[in-house]
Amino acid sequence: MKRSLLATLLISIILLLAACGGEDTDTGSDSTDNGSSDTEQSTETAAADPNNEVNLVATNFEFEKDQYVVKSGEEVKVTLTNKEGNHGISIDDFDVMIQGDGEATFTPTEPGEYKIYCNIMCGEGHADMVATLIVQ
Repeated sequence: MKRSLLATLLISIILLLAACGGEDTDTGSDSTDNGSSDTEQSTETAAADPNNEVNLVATNFEFEKDQYVVKSGEEVKVTLTNKEGNHGISIDDFDVMIQGDGEATFTPTEPGEYKIYCNIMCGEGHADMVATLIVQ
């Protein structure tokens, strides 16, 4: 009896740790040409040009960008796409919660910086899945 309970517990722990560790079937042939310079350029563009459509792309264990910039007083549409693994996002100050691929809208009224974080326990790097929403 104790062995079956221990085996069940061990299997549960393994499944929990592997929750978002699915194998990526993309060979990278399309994305290898652009490298990390696109990410740096996208971050710079986002800071200079606020866009009220936030497209978050989640992989294991990070978001595509570290920060997203929007304008206050205007409706913001947030879209989450899981490129690798199973993730969700929350922005507590705006009552935004998306689990899995999806979208939400809200209107920020106060300029400031707000935390975006993964709300689905996805493995060892889960705590690192944080980005910043900058409302100007």
